Amino acid sequence: MRFLRRSGTDEADPTEVGDHTEPVDDDPAAGSAASRGHTPGKGRPTPKRREAEGRRRGPVAPPPRSTREAIRRNRELRKKNPVSKEERREAARERRERMMAGDERYLLPRDRGPVKAYVRDLVDSRRNVLGLFMPMAILVFVTLLVPIPAVQTYATLLTTVVLLLMIFEGFLNGRRITKAAREKFPKETIRGASLGWYAFVRASQIRKLRVPKPRVRPGQPIG
Repeated sequence: MRFLRRSGTDEADPTEVGDHTEPVDDDPAAGSAASRGHTPGKGRPTPKRREAEGRRRGPVAPPPRSTREAIRRNRELRKKNPVSKEERREAARERRERMMAGDERYLLPRDRGPVKAYVRDLVDSRRNVLGLFMPMAILVFVTLLVPIPAVQTYATLLTTVVLLLMIFEGFLNGRRITKAAREKFPKETIRGASLGWYAFVRASQIRKLRVPKPRVRPGQPIG
């Protein structure tokens, strides 16, 4: 009777042995693991799901440095992910509301940071002659349409006086606000000319049209 397995003393049959001999694994544990379908290790830890998604998406782009760059990115996103007009309007409305509320993620680069927020509060807490800038511009335009030399003369004189007051007030406000900001944020690098101009532009706008909206009332003390 012929057995399925031969003993080590049996001689190999020359008709059953080929030219190629299969390698034999001497480790019984490895053989048993391979028989169970074990997959060998990769030599490195398996990445987490968040890390894998981050690699697929690529590095996060930095925030836009200007309005033109933000518009260009929005156009590129629209080409990649086309959406309906209603969705675009809803997204624009939400961005507008968050920007008006002072959300740092939606503000323009010129308005970001605690220093700029502090300057806006200082400007909004006072009533300034600079707030008459836009009404005076409208008044000048209207007087140019009136063909009366006397009216144009008085309007020009009034406009000149108000402009001089605006310049003087803007200079004083710039120095006052820059000094207060440096005392409030001693570790920040503050340029007086840049911060003074930011305060000047903010104060020259009509209060209801300022972006973001004022957080304080006129006369309210600012700490």
